[in-house]
Amino acid sequence: MDYAHSDTAVRHPDGAGSGGQLIAAKILIAGGFGVGKTTMVGSISEIRPLRTEELLTDRSVGVDDTTGVDGKTSTTVAMDFGRITLPDDLVLYLFGTPGQQRFWFMWDELALGAVGAVVLADVRRLTDCFAAVDYFEDRRTPFMVAVNCFDGAERKKPEDVRIALDLEEHVPLVLCDVRSRDSAKRVLITMVEHVLTKTASRR
Repeated sequence: MDYAHSDTAVRHPDGAGSGGQLIAAKILIAGGFGVGKTTMVGSISEIRPLRTEELLTDRSVGVDDTTGVDGKTSTTVAMDFGRITLPDDLVLYLFGTPGQQRFWFMWDELALGAVGAVVLADVRRLTDCFAAVDYFEDRRTPFMVAVNCFDGAERKKPEDVRIALDLEEHVPLVLCDVRSRDSAKRVLITMVEHVLTKTASRR
């Protein structure tokens, strides 16, 4: 599946939008195991999302850490895929990454052509998102952190989470509920604004 580079305008066949053009961009949804990546893609996608979930079996015992997500019965083994169109004729193609370390070899392929990434975090398992933060920092990919507020989880102040993750001030950090379409949409809008700011600063 080929996607236009983020700087390339793609003409919509129906001539929709300003000048009849749509801008396409690829965004990754990353984070640890069970943090809500599949849920976010599913809640926001305007098309039926593609999922590559498999049931957890006894073979994952001792391999996948399910602490804090004991009720989880399935896991993404390749990727999630969805699409959403934002105002100003911007189409985002969303790729959810697998969370377990044994599937991280997929990340390099999924990251090709991505203009930015959302790193989902769970305050009960903050250390699980360290790898994703390091990954995007090392590759200088614009990213933000979205703290998924799970029911029953302790509420943390954004500034406390920022300190715990040792995030630089320019990295956006927001609280969200990825089950909510509006909340997930606000996260993506923040991500796009961050990417545009980073792009403008390089010119």
